[in-house]
Amino acid sequence: MKLFFSIFNFFPVSFLDEVMLTTKIKYSIKSVFTTILFSVMALGVNAQKKELDSLEGKKVVLDEVFVSAIRVTKATPVTFSNITKEELAPRNLGQDIPILLNFLPSVVTTSDAGAGVGYTGIRVRGSDATRVNVTINGIPYNDSESHGTFWVNMPDFASSTESIQLQRGVGTSTNGAGAFGASLNILTDAVSEEAYAQISSSIGSFGLLRNNLKFSTGFLNNQVEISGRLSKLNSEGYVDRSRVDMDSYFLQAAYKDESTLIKAILFGGNQLTYQAWYGIDAQTLRENRTFNFAGAFTDENGVQQFYENETDNYKQDHAQLLWNETWNANWSTNFALHYTRGRGFFEQFREDDDFETYGFTPIEVDGVEVNTTDLIRRRWLDNDFYGTVFSANYKDENIDFIVGGGLNNYIGDHFGEIIWARFAGNSNIRDRYYEDTSRKNDFNIFTKANYTLNKQWSLFGDLQYRRVGFTANGEDTGIVDDTFNFFNPKAGITYDMNRNNNFYFSYAVANREPNRNDYENGSPKPERLNDFELGWRYINPTVQVNTNVYYMRYKDQLVLTGGLNDVGAPLRQNVGDSYRLGLEIDAAIQLGDKFKIQPNLALSSNKNLDFFIEGATGLESLGDTDIAFSPNLIIGNMLSYSPNNDVQISLLTKYVGKQFLNNIQNENSVLEAYSQTDLNMQYTIPLNSFAKSIAFSGLVNNLFDANIVSNGADFGGGFVVFYPQAGTNFLLGATLSF
Repeated sequence: MKLFFSIFNFFPVSFLDEVMLTTKIKYSIKSVFTTILFSVMALGVNAQKKELDSLEGKKVVLDEVFVSAIRVTKATPVTFSNITKEELAPRNLGQDIPILLNFLPSVVTTSDAGAGVGYTGIRVRGSDATRVNVTINGIPYNDSESHGTFWVNMPDFASSTESIQLQRGVGTSTNGAGAFGASLNILTDAVSEEAYAQISSSIGSFGLLRNNLKFSTGFLNNQVEISGRLSKLNSEGYVDRSRVDMDSYFLQAAYKDESTLIKAILFGGNQLTYQAWYGIDAQTLRENRTFNFAGAFTDENGVQQFYENETDNYKQDHAQLLWNETWNANWSTNFALHYTRGRGFFEQFREDDDFETYGFTPIEVDGVEVNTTDLIRRRWLDNDFYGTVFSANYKDENIDFIVGGGLNNYIGDHFGEIIWARFAGNSNIRDRYYEDTSRKNDFNIFTKANYTLNKQWSLFGDLQYRRVGFTANGEDTGIVDDTFNFFNPKAGITYDMNRNNNFYFSYAVANREPNRNDYENGSPKPERLNDFELGWRYINPTVQVNTNVYYMRYKDQLVLTGGLNDVGAPLRQNVGDSYRLGLEIDAAIQLGDKFKIQPNLALSSNKNLDFFIEGATGLESLGDTDIAFSPNLIIGNMLSYSPNNDVQISLLTKYVGKQFLNNIQNENSVLEAYSQTDLNMQYTIPLNSFAKSIAFSGLVNNLFDANIVSNGADFGGGFVVFYPQAGTNFLLGATLSF
């Protein structure tokens, strides 16, 4: 208990007073908070969610070899949470992966359309999606230019996910853009020894309809397996006209013998989404929460209309070839080739746009010069991303050593075309009014090791060199030709006090390049992070706990300004010195045979140090200010009731504290604290006839119909917009297994 109370001494008294005295928490949230503190102080708790009675771990699942180079276990001094497909299944009814991860520690999620389908986002420890490094089977997924992750291009991907690991902080060496808030490592479906088939359907509020079909041949001749999934998903969205029409596929062929595992994987998605990324102002939020002004124009009679095809259209296909070879009792290797093809556009109706923007020559109509016009434009992105990742692993009784790396290349073409104009001068249909090209190459090599000194002490080291080259030409970015050389060392120590208690400390350095939007927004600098993590894990048959304190100190951090560019991407700026200091606790407590409680708590202080703004008389110092989109308090809880193996009922609660939308702590630019409660049920009926089982699932989101606003934007000058989330809504699903 001394450790628990000493952790609070890391926080300034004023910060704790502010959290405890000024945060208005409803009765239900007070109950969650009280439960967390009582559980921790009375029992001590954990977060790795393993049904084990010690910290000795378990054998590696066959397919986990593909992510072994970047995933961690309790032997590594890194803060992490694991979630399996079995844990995802009851809530996997069509919503995107970020929404399914909403109840993990320090996580905040949002949805443009308000219902968890379409464009969704995730923030971890206050860090936005561009700072969350996402890999799929160890292959980078973040967009090379924007660093963002567009889950809308992978609809229903959770249905092909075996497990997910969320590493908070810098984590271990990863492929792709450096992690500045978290790393999200996704492992796709494991090889199945037995043949199976599944048909799954979901219906829900706002016209949601999801259907998917999954199958596996099982092992043919004990060596080859073929499996796949087809999905179709539609929703009208909570926000007006925020409809989505999406389909996706996943196809896998695997070969296995005693020493070899090879997987060839194809997956992709095709989405058509009515734009809903503009948000609404405060007055509209009060009067008409679902209003969406995307596509708005005034007709010849002065009546407001909406263009029916103000849509985002994009298709993305991925190919992965994964090869693991076990050479002897000590050595194994991983080698992967990958290729991603993306192409698509978003279409817009533009009212009274300037000729100059499109290179049109002014014309005369009835003797009057015309230099503006109504038009419909498409802005295209056509890109290719390909490369290789590799690693070699040596293990014996005392050391687990990995050397690896990756080489990836990206080519992206951006161009705009006019498909209709009321007045167009001497232009032709599909004339391109801009053409930009970007290229990026990313090379990294790393070596890391866990060395066991004795039964109690082990050391961890991780050294990574990363070289990034980025070139771009365009009217917005200018001519960019930058090369970055980064050295990212990490080190830590782990102490296993006994079978139940595990302590760790780590220090990690991360460096990261600006993205394309940063160049468009000015002259950005690369950013640097020093991350300190101190943690304690406790586990016994009924109680598990993971508690950690972190201190993340940044130099030239690219923080969100609150604004968006003309395609809805968040804008950032370098802020000099800044930090994030936090305490995280998450737990799993078995209460008898039928009940389980899984609370989590995140307290943090997130500050820009000596922040300056451009005032009327020059630079003006605001002192230390809160970093935008960084709540000081996040609480979560899941209470589960399972009277038997076939029934599960869960009540999930989330509280997110107040967030500023800018870095100057303007009270008119705030996301107010909110609380959300979901009810989730699953009932599985074993069958002995033509099918093995049928599972019924139900999910009631926002059970108490709270007015939730989980995201916003501040464009300056008092122009602030918000993204409301749906009130009470439901999803129902059934899965028939053969």
